[in-house]
Amino acid sequence: MLFFRRRKQVVIRPRAEHPISRQHIAPEALKVLYRLNEAGFKAYLVGGSVRDLLLGREPKDFDVGTDAQPREIKRLFRNCFLVGRRFRLAHVVFGDKVIETSTFRRQPDDTVEVADESTPGALYQSSDNTFGTPEEDARRRDFTINGLFYDIKTFEVIDYVDGLRDLDQRLLRMIGDPNVRLREDPVRMMRAVRLAARLGMTIEKKTYRAICAHHAEIAQAATARVLEEIFRLFAFSTAAPTFKLFWETRLMSSLMPNLDRYVKQSGREASPLWTLLGKLDELERQAGDPFSNGLHLAVLAYPLFQAAVAREEPAAGRGVNHLELAEKCLADFNDRFKVPKAVFFHAVHLLDDQQRLDVVPAPGRRIRPGRASEFADALRLARIRLAASGGSLAIVDTWQKLMPDLPRHEPARGGRRGDPQSGAAVAIGHTATLPTADDAPASDGAEAEPETMASQPGTRRRRRGGRRRHGGRNTSAAEGTPAAPPAGQTPAGAE
Repeated sequence: MLFFRRRKQVVIRPRAEHPISRQHIAPEALKVLYRLNEAGFKAYLVGGSVRDLLLGREPKDFDVGTDAQPREIKRLFRNCFLVGRRFRLAHVVFGDKVIETSTFRRQPDDTVEVADESTPGALYQSSDNTFGTPEEDARRRDFTINGLFYDIKTFEVIDYVDGLRDLDQRLLRMIGDPNVRLREDPVRMMRAVRLAARLGMTIEKKTYRAICAHHAEIAQAATARVLEEIFRLFAFSTAAPTFKLFWETRLMSSLMPNLDRYVKQSGREASPLWTLLGKLDELERQAGDPFSNGLHLAVLAYPLFQAAVAREEPAAGRGVNHLELAEKCLADFNDRFKVPKAVFFHAVHLLDDQQRLDVVPAPGRRIRPGRASEFADALRLARIRLAASGGSLAIVDTWQKLMPDLPRHEPARGGRRGDPQSGAAVAIGHTATLPTADDAPASDGAEAEPETMASQPGTRRRRRGGRRRHGGRNTSAAEGTPAAPPAGQTPAGAE
């Protein structure tokens, strides 16, 4: 029998009544927590990492909340870089691991009402850098299950927002009035859908009704943020339940009207789209690594593409250009969200390639090893669509045998923390060859690798053995000097 010790509005769950142990916390996060405590500051493990540990899941990231201000954190860690302007954060870097450390904040005083409640985007916050107490910090978070803190000194879980109760009841509840909080940031609606589906939770009634009431306001959110959240709907191999909830809350009708129309015309809750996404989840779980965004987008667009082919071919009385049809099917999505070219053309080529994979390969045909990983996504899409329709996988297995050395899955490359996964464009010609590296566009969701001087047209390559500058070897990387900040982060003191 669990009991709770209440102090004012705080719920404390002692160590004996929760499963969190230090051995489940990354040593880098422990180092940050201990050093802040030793310096006299409060320091808690916060947010999703506490939630996941309580659910017995392995957290993706570990975040720290503290009453130390950013400059004070910077003074304690030589490997710390301050980032952000509106929301100043400290990133404490340990090799390839970053512990995001933020000062406790409160809801700013200058939340501004710019129109009546029926107007999309009627609320906005002009400042979000007002420091506060742990309780104020918990209450400004989005969902109650994300407002939990873990105290490394006492090993207690601290709850100011009834998150423990909702976690026990598997409820996803917005902190505060959901009608106000969703208008402050409409992207929270997509986060609610993603979290509920991923964690197997039920969205609390008031929160659910608010999402359905304000679904159209998602169109007012920044395009880049919405696109990133769309790709995150595929995360953790839960695309099928996530997109079904995405449709039920009417968010799909606001962001993907063509796909919403298809779902309504093809059986609604019994639409083939859910089966297709379920097979994607199944294959992705077997692979053990996330697939590229290009493949995710191709799977999402495949029902529209299939319907377009079935509609156009009888009308034309002959075969139609599948490449053009694929581009048309993805054109509306691309116009709305400005998809990176690498992702867009990867998805287009994957759809176009399916007609070739329906033909048994000629004897003796082989895929060169250097091209095999790019060819893999086309086979994955073929396997997903055939499994969803109940078709035979024999022809896919025949194509698979052309690549005996192909790894089960090559993880997507590139991208910073929270960025969408990358994916290279692919085109399967009639000779089953793929484009060279020079023809492939940059990775989606991440910047292209900088070219060397030798590969840049119009630049001269510096000869080896040239005159060295005075001052000896470069001392910028000398021992004891902090490493340079990761790409996209601003060092402390920079404008």
